[in-house]
Amino acid sequence: MTPTATDDGSRLRPVPGDGVGSFTRAGQLVHGRRRLGDLVSRRPEGITGHQWSSATREEFDHVVCAPDTGLPRLAVSIGPAAPAGSPGQRAERMRDAVCATVGLPVLRIESPTLRAAEHGRRIVTYVLDAREYAGGEPADGPDADGVDPPVGFRDIVGRLPDGRSGHVNDLGALTRADAVEAYVSRRLADPIVRGLHVRFQDGAAEGWSWVEVRPGRCLVERVTVREHRFWCGVDAARLAEDLATVAVGQRLRALESDEPTLVDRDALRQEIRALRDRRDEMVGGFAFAHLCVD
Repeated sequence: MTPTATDDGSRLRPVPGDGVGSFTRAGQLVHGRRRLGDLVSRRPEGITGHQWSSATREEFDHVVCAPDTGLPRLAVSIGPAAPAGSPGQRAERMRDAVCATVGLPVLRIESPTLRAAEHGRRIVTYVLDAREYAGGEPADGPDADGVDPPVGFRDIVGRLPDGRSGHVNDLGALTRADAVEAYVSRRLADPIVRGLHVRFQDGAAEGWSWVEVRPGRCLVERVTVREHRFWCGVDAARLAEDLATVAVGQRLRALESDEPTLVDRDALRQEIRALRDRRDEMVGGFAFAHLCVD
């Protein structure tokens, strides 16, 4: 992972390892929950005292550090998006402004279902493995000799736990298998987990995933991935869809004890059409028009 660059090289402070929620992956040291004040030693120029006081109280769910110096290289946040205009959103923006000033990359996973306690380690491990596989930089296409780049981390095909051949780095594979089992046991109306993904020009990547639980009624999950001065090692939009599928699986496991809120299939189609109508805001347009057809 490329060393973090800061405004003067001295803003970030080493994070001591306390053994609680810490692990090593792909040559990086990963810690659990830390406040921003634990990562940045002093207030950067351009940040007011009030902004600094508010931002330093904000927490990240995981912090990835250099194994030799302990200096932070990536801060990860997982959970629901703060409501627009709320104090929580303002605090997050102040936190992100400090991180931008000191050059600390941030990965933000926004989901109403995914939580760091249950999914954080798996997500961080996946991203670090994907970056290591890709060499830390996205491929731009064929090289000067016309040779295509190697198969991406998400597209590696191998043997799955059930003996079938498939994409071994598909985070949603377990959900897809669970959906088939739930359909066989008549807990779902359809065994197919569907989805879509888009990337917006503002940098946000969004993934949707859904499965038909009752005839004409769907369980729907949406995840947004925001890479700030960072690259996940895989396409962030595809990662967002895979994480939305993970969230669907989380809720499927609670079907018998907790009936989820379901969305009418026609209403979902209208929401997809509304997303399609925003294609001018997207990078690469909208590739899922077939989902808009009745």
